[in-house]
Amino acid sequence: MVVDALSMRVTCTRLRPHIFMVLVQIASAFLYFITEAAFNRGMNPHVYVTYRHIVGGIAVLPFAYFFERCISVCKQPPHPPTHQKIRPRMTLIMFIEIFLYSLLGVGLTINMYFASLNYTSPTFLSATVNTVPTLTFVLAVVFRLETLNLRKPRGLAKATGTFISLAGAMAIALYRGPAIKSLWEPPIHLTKSDFHKNWIKGPILSIASCISWSIWFTMQGFTLERYPAPLSLATWANFMGAAQSAAFTSLAVQHEPVAWVRKSFIDIATILFGGVVSSALNFMMIVWSSKEKGPVFVTMFCPLQTLLVVIFAYFFVGEKLYMGSIIGGVTIIIGLYLLLWGKAKDQEVSITSEKQPSLSTKQNEPKIQIVTVLERESPNH
Repeated sequence: MVVDALSMRVTCTRLRPHIFMVLVQIASAFLYFITEAAFNRGMNPHVYVTYRHIVGGIAVLPFAYFFERCISVCKQPPHPPTHQKIRPRMTLIMFIEIFLYSLLGVGLTINMYFASLNYTSPTFLSATVNTVPTLTFVLAVVFRLETLNLRKPRGLAKATGTFISLAGAMAIALYRGPAIKSLWEPPIHLTKSDFHKNWIKGPILSIASCISWSIWFTMQGFTLERYPAPLSLATWANFMGAAQSAAFTSLAVQHEPVAWVRKSFIDIATILFGGVVSSALNFMMIVWSSKEKGPVFVTMFCPLQTLLVVIFAYFFVGEKLYMGSIIGGVTIIIGLYLLLWGKAKDQEVSITSEKQPSLSTKQNEPKIQIVTVLERESPNH
């Protein structure tokens, strides 16, 4: 029983980043539809981004203060409590770096992201987001955050899986095929007026947000090395991102003050869900998983979001399901499996290479024979 419990605990620890990223994609897929419903009722996307990250910062703040504070105290019990080991002192250079980190991850990217949703559809936007893994993979290889050896099966699997997932996402966006008839009446109906659709402005905004997001994922590894406090980093990013979004909304977009007043239930529920779940919980899980597995691992789960959006849209919203979506979904799963297999093999090789120096050191250690007093007095000696 003890062995089984220990084995289950090790398995859960090993699969924790995978579970976190699946939960992130489920929450993000659900967020597509509630935000679109709120936007259709008149809520401005940039006002939503500002309020959402204020709520997210408030939600993460107590955890960042108490949890990371306790870790720093527990790490040095014989000494007086110091909080600099986990949460480094904020310097001007560190502040500028976090400001850019927040701009790429929140202030600039999220505003373009939701603005494009106002001009396109959830299915199209979730499909274009799948360019993020490919862009992040290329940037990670360039900056040596990810190893790629195409002569090895694991390296070939990572590269092939990345591009197969991208092909599956593009199949969902570009190829329809025959439609599959819905088997029942959907419980939710979302309607979007054709007046709001703009198939020039929408795709430009969505592609620009994907490029910015890829740079943010790549930058995350470097920022976490200099500021190894993921909860505090998430708090800073939420509050700075909210301030950047508010400034952008007030200065560039110039909406009327009445746009900041939200009274309807769907608006308030969308802001609370987006803030607590997406900007707080999802943000923490993304940062933690990126620290453990790297930026490519995190972004490779983006195609799963496309598949979930298609499924939710078919079963709950009543959008048509096309054969291209099914083919693309299967392709996405195959590509994701290939990349995760390659990442797992990389980790095995890394663990093996770390053990080899210690084994060779033990073999080279001089052998010492201990002879007791009784052995010395024995006539056999």
